[in-house]
Parts: sequence; C-alpha cells; structure tokens
Amino acid sequence: MASRVHGLQFNTVTPSPALLAPQSLGRCSPTKSVKCRRSRGRGGLVPCRSSLVGEQQEASPFTDPEAQLIEALIGIQGRGRSATPQQVQDVERAVAVLETLTGVSDPTSSDLIEGRWQLMFTTRPGTASPIQRTFVGVDVFSVFQEIYLRSNDPRVSNIVVFSEAIGELKVEAAASISDGKRILFRFDRAAFSIKFLPFKVPYPVPFRLLGDEAKGWLDTTYLSESGNLRISRGNKGTTFVLQKLTEPRQLLLSAISTGKGIEKAIDEITSSSKNKGDGELELVEGEWNMIWSSQMETDSWIENAANGLMGRQIVKSGQLKFVVNILPGLRFSMNGSFVKSGTNAYDVTMDDAAIIGGPFGYPVEMETKFKLELL
Repeated sequence: MASRVHGLQFNTVTPSPALLAPQSLGRCSPTKSVKCRRSRGRGGLVPCRSSLVGEQQEASPFTDPEAQLIEALIGIQGRGRSATPQQVQDVERAVAVLETLTGVSDPTSSDLIEGRWQLMFTTRPGTASPIQRTFVGVDVFSVFQEIYLRSNDPRVSNIVVFSEAIGELKVEAAASISDGKRILFRFDRAAFSIKFLPFKVPYPVPFRLLGDEAKGWLDTTYLSESGNLRISRGNKGTTFVLQKLTEPRQLLLSAISTGKGIEKAIDEITSSSKNKGDGELELVEGEWNMIWSSQMETDSWIENAANGLMGRQIVKSGQLKFVVNILPGLRFSMNGSFVKSGTNAYDVTMDDAAIIGGPFGYPVEMETKFKLELL
C-alpha cells in the first residue's frame, strides 16, 4: 500500500526583493519501493520562490516598501500578540519607512479609506479597546474595521467574525473628521449577531456610562494609493496595520495557524498560479522548514514516529536531505538525489538513512522513491 503526503515548507534563506511574492507548492507521490520493507515515501508541499515565476507574475498590488511590510507580517500569529521581538522589530521598521513616504496625502478626504479593512497586526493588542483585549489575539477569529464617513451617519465599526456558522460581534462608533488624517469617534452601540438567532444580542458594555473612555481618535499615517494597505495609530498608543486585499500566502499561513481551511487555501494558491499562466517551476536550492504536512499513517515506523514533527528539507546541487528532530539530541536523517522528469516534476530517490544521536549514528537500511510535483 502506498501513501500520499502533502506538506508545506518555507525557505529559511533570505530571498532577494524581486522574489518575495512568487511561490509555488509541491506534492509528493511515492512510486514503487526497491529495498525498503516499511517506508513507501514521503515529501511535501513546498512554497518555492522562483525567478521563472517572477518573470511572468502580474503587477503587484503593493509597492516595494509595502511588500516589505507584507513580508514582515507573514508568519506572525495572534495579529502581533505572539510575535517575537525580531518580528515586531521588522514590522515596526517597515511601518516607519512607509510613514515617511507619500501615500494618499489626506486619507480622511479620500474614498479609498472607506470600506471593510482586515486587521493584520497591532502593536499593543492587550491594552486598548474591549475587542482588542478579548478577541484580537485569537487567530481562529477574523477582525475587521469598517469606515464609512460620507453618509448622514458617519461610522467606524470594529467587527469580530467568529465563523460563518456562528456569527459576529460588531462594536460601532459615531465618527467625524478632525483633519486630513484624524477621525474622532465615540462608541455608542454594540451587539452579537448569531446565525441561529432571529435577533441581536446586546454587548454588555454601558457606553453611556463610560464617559470619555468611550471616546477616541484614529490617525491614518499611511494609506496606499491602491487603497489596499492602511497604517493607523490610535489615541491609546496602538499601531494598526490593516489590509483590504490579503495575499494568498497570508491566508494560507493563517489557515495553518488555526488548523482550519488549509486544503482550501492551498487550492486557491494553486488555482491562482494556473490562472496567471505561471511558467515552468524549478526546485529552489536552500534550507526549508516544514510547517505543515498532511502525512497520514503509513507502513513505515519511522514515518509514523516523525509524523507531526516539523523537520527540514535541504536542497543542494541535485541532492535532497530530510532531517527530523525526534527527541532532544536525537534526529532522523535521510539523504537522496533528484532529477527532473517533466514540467514541474522530479523523480526523487532517498537511499541513505540513519538515526543520529550526538556523535553516534545508527544506519537504517531503506530506500524509497517518489515523484515530487511543484504546484
């Protein structure tokens, strides 16, 4: 019985700016094993940054400085709550660069600021509004901000979407324009909209009794000319990064962090690649970290033992190496080679394996062959 493996990996080598956006995924399908009695193959979905993809890529909706911020945001969980100091520093540096550039000069006077924005990052998710304190750091929820200033009832609303099946919480504020960058607001109503209830459930916060605590202001320090990216700072010292257009790679990593909708996100990326007519893909050299795999139980005790352990894949000069840390100081390593067998496809043979602990190694006699397809 053969197994099929899907996985997701990211290259730890820093790419050039021209190669930040394009990427591909891979699928591994095992072929007949020669020597191995237990293992039938393993592999992964591999996001590759390829110059061949970049040459045929459509115009990006983001400028290069904006793309640097998007790149810094990728992989951050909890919209900043779980970010490492280095990740926060990278985001703040990219934000500072954009705030010195010329975007839309008077954001509050532009139609581009209106609409629904998705919150991607906030610097102080635990100290601002009730929504931030309770929901912002939870990845399974989506957080949005709606701005509508050109109406008889100007409003700024913060929205937490729990799921399509459950519903959402919407906290609304009456808004007014102070100047070209600042919006003044006062929270005045909020309610839960639950899908299976025919009525809204009031949010238990007495805004009228909060006085000045229900008031605030929001400065838009950068609004992209495309209307896809916004940076705002609030009266409590919080920085917000919001997007109208979310990169497919961000959607995929968000799905991985929540454990929901991963296959759908993968399908959307591969479909987008096909629709754009991306050219032939190449297996990019470098060290890749596995962050997700659909590995199922197989006949191999080694694969089953490693299932759920996110290892590394090293690609160099026609050679492929898998390394999985089984326990502290104990790892499984397997070497092999690959040759191109078709468009976006490779034949891979893994035939040199060992379990290594410190300076000692125990050879494992096994050979497995599989086809690697870059999606």
